Amino acid sequence: MSDNQQAITDDQRGRAKLVWDYHQMHHELRPVDVAIGLGSHDLGVAAYCAGLYRAGLFPVLVFTGGNSPTTAKVFPRGEAVHFREHAIALGVPAGAILLESNAANTGQNITLSREVLAAAGITATTVLLVSKPYMERRSFATARKLWPDVEILCASEPLEFDDYVKSIGDERLVLDMVVGDLQRVIEYPKRGFAIEQEVPKDVHAAYESLIRDGFTSRLIAW
Repeated sequence: MSDNQQAITDDQRGRAKLVWDYHQMHHELRPVDVAIGLGSHDLGVAAYCAGLYRAGLFPVLVFTGGNSPTTAKVFPRGEAVHFREHAIALGVPAGAILLESNAANTGQNITLSREVLAAAGITATTVLLVSKPYMERRSFATARKLWPDVEILCASEPLEFDDYVKSIGDERLVLDMVVGDLQRVIEYPKRGFAIEQEVPKDVHAAYESLIRDGFTSRLIAW
């Protein structure tokens, strides 16, 4: 049996959950000026944005994202376009949604969304970033670097680790992505892409051990 076929052990799952919990900012939701739904493979982001809009948490929603190798087949017209369509189907008025369909990374998600809002004449002082659960901390750190004059809140679909794995259908891939995002949280500040985030020792140890165990498909080779 190859490494990619080996079952995930309970110990590995426990370490992954530790990293998973660290990725989430646990911000308290409250009304904001604007929400930005960050494009990805996870259509749950659009669904959660729709629910928050219907709850009255924001009047304007930006969906941002072009395509990546992991989403081109799933969302051939671009992440933001498909997210917008899904949100409209769930009851969000088309007029409440702005579209940014060129971003290819999180930095561009933030920068290009700012440009779309400015072009629409919208000034925000509070912004809610809605992302995949394990992307909250990275999106927060990136936005604080690139948009320091607004208050940033983060949110994601409230799923436990095991439930998210079921929704994706590939536990090894989820572990790879959780590990890959923490690499970015650690390394991006060194390259000026994000503000630094303190990583607790137990989280860092879990991360390093998961790398040793081979959960490396989403790591960037610097």
